[in-house]
Amino acid sequence: MTKRKKAIDPAVRVEDLRELIRRYEHAYYVLDQPEVSDSEYDTLFLELRRIEEERPDLVSSDSPTQRVSGEASDQFAKVRHRSPMLSLQNAFDEAEIRAFDKRVRGAVGDKVVYCAELKIDGLAISLTYGKGRLQRAATRGDGTIGEDVTANVRTIRSVPLAVSPAKGLPDVFEVRGEVYFPIAGFERLNREMEAAGKARFVNPRNTAAGSVRQIDPNVTAGRDLQTFMYTLDPGGPARSQWDVLNTLDSMGFRVNKNRRRLDSIDEVIDYHAEWQRRRHELEYEIDGMVVKVDGFAQQLELGFVARSPRWAIAFKYAPEQAETVVEEIACYVGRTGVLTPVAHVKPVIVGGVTIRNVTMHNEAQVNEKGVYVGARVVIHRAGDVIPEIVSVKKPKPGWKMPTRCPVCGGEVVREEPYIAHRCINPFCGAQRLERLRHFAAVMDIEGLGYATLTQLIDRGVVEDPSDLYRMSKDQVIQLEGFADRSAQNLVDRIAASRQPDLWRFLFALGIPQVGEATAQLLAADFSSIDPLRAAT
Repeated sequence: MTKRKKAIDPAVRVEDLRELIRRYEHAYYVLDQPEVSDSEYDTLFLELRRIEEERPDLVSSDSPTQRVSGEASDQFAKVRHRSPMLSLQNAFDEAEIRAFDKRVRGAVGDKVVYCAELKIDGLAISLTYGKGRLQRAATRGDGTIGEDVTANVRTIRSVPLAVSPAKGLPDVFEVRGEVYFPIAGFERLNREMEAAGKARFVNPRNTAAGSVRQIDPNVTAGRDLQTFMYTLDPGGPARSQWDVLNTLDSMGFRVNKNRRRLDSIDEVIDYHAEWQRRRHELEYEIDGMVVKVDGFAQQLELGFVARSPRWAIAFKYAPEQAETVVEEIACYVGRTGVLTPVAHVKPVIVGGVTIRNVTMHNEAQVNEKGVYVGARVVIHRAGDVIPEIVSVKKPKPGWKMPTRCPVCGGEVVREEPYIAHRCINPFCGAQRLERLRHFAAVMDIEGLGYATLTQLIDRGVVEDPSDLYRMSKDQVIQLEGFADRSAQNLVDRIAASRQPDLWRFLFALGIPQVGEATAQLLAADFSSIDPLRAAT
């Protein structure tokens, strides 16, 4: 007689699933140490969502499925912070930070320890928890009154919906920090905007702020925002800023690991200089360092002036700029046919990097800034990463996109309401090359760069991605730069990409309007290619 499988109580199963999913989300979004594959996570998430749909009585507000409520709001309610969210005074050079140190020591004596944290270029946010559950998220606003953005902030995966409060905290407490847009995610979003023929976003900081204030929480959820938290109000068991950061970390919040306790202002200056050199290693933008007197007793003694604490200061980095001349404005064709104007400038060093090309994105931006051949322009690196023309000495609008594609000679049109100009020739060689390069990059096929793909296209070996999987070692070995072993390695790497995750495959195809985030949503909903085909 076959033994019957014991039925699992749905109420027990949903709690088990929530605990597992929270653990995996914390490992992935907070610790940056994934414990399971995307497909395993998706399977658990879909099981939880199915049970909750069948048993609505089991749904709880802190369930991982409830991050996106799907409910649009036509306004953001005004909310009062538990205590004011203060602004910081700034120091821009060594003399000013030493003056700050002198004021501190003059008030509390020479025995001072500083806590130094990287200053994230993002949006200040306040999270209110009641009995361990997220009750409200609010923007800084004017420091006293902010806007309620709870529905949107709930969608940010590194924000815990429920925590185990540290011993000594009251039932209701606030956690404060910064919401920011990782550089890689920001650049990915702009590629998607360009592919859709829409204007690019200007910088990660403004885009993060706009993402948090979206009417539709689903838009925020698709933006892949991140957080760093640094304030606990009240401090509970903490007796210093260093204690606060460790307490937040132990409660499951995302806390920046790049922090240090320093015993002198000389150490502060050295640490500041270290990160000025290393800031390009980070996956987010910083615009300086926040320096705080570490001990709460000394903070209390120092007090406040106007709306700023006397015990903290922002030690900022001055943006580096340089002047040069525009030598040419050339247009490059992307995989969707969008033409992007690029200003070729006389080489100039900005922030230790030689700049020769500055992307202008579209005709409207060129003319808004008044850029033209021969113009003297001031360049800086946005976020100290992306070269940008910030001003033109004698601006002159009137530059026009070419009416013919610079690669294939096909017709170039602007399709309303989009801002981009597009080559509408489906056989354009530039588009084919960019589509293949996009496919190879998304599928993580190492060795399929522009030089190799150009040779394959010129020899008639490859026209679309499917041709890559029919390519033989003998065909590869005939290419310049390949020998027997390297040819076999490339063929093997292509073969290894034959069974990708569904989202990766959809994204790699370069379908208009289907970027990485949309591809992941489709994959989560349809699970495999067959239901997706049936839906279309």
